Amino acid sequence: MSLGLDGLRESAVINLTGAVTMVVDDSPFGLDITAGALLGFGIKTRYACHSAAEAMEILKDHPVDLLVVDTEMPDMDGYELVRWLRRSGLDPNAFAPVIMTASHIRRSRVTEARDCGANFVITKPFSAATLLERIIFVARDTRPFLEVGDYFGPDRRFRDGRPPAEERRADVLRRMKHDAERAEAGGPA
Repeated sequence: MSLGLDGLRESAVINLTGAVTMVVDDSPFGLDITAGALLGFGIKTRYACHSAAEAMEILKDHPVDLLVVDTEMPDMDGYELVRWLRRSGLDPNAFAPVIMTASHIRRSRVTEARDCGANFVITKPFSAATLLERIIFVARDTRPFLEVGDYFGPDRRFRDGRPPAEERRADVLRRMKHDAERAEAGGPA
């Protein structure tokens, strides 16, 4: 795992301040919003790219721990960029976690994000909490990379059919409240 977080316990604190992060978005506003959300978690965007071509040049020479890529860009879109990255043979970059962002997303485009090798796709406007959930999930993700036909990327299967970060928010809040109440009472969470 590129983020250097192998073998974390669920309760482990994650320090993302040293993560080398790239944001790729042709919209200056989108780039600023994403970089600002990351900075709120202590993640400084090392590479802010306005095009896939710009990102490709950097990825050829510099290791990156995390990419946040917009799906819709002129010339080469985010799906093509991720597909290129996964097939590039660039070690470690070909294995770096990729979270894609999209303003308008149809189910077919979610499928395309999955099939190009992205770890997740989130819709804009996204909440900082959603972005952080996805980053933490990919930091802890132990799914192997697979090469099957023309696909190369993280195993698309999850044990229960969905990633843990997609639990219903109400379930997460209920569990957190329960854990806090047990901790106050002096019992195990």
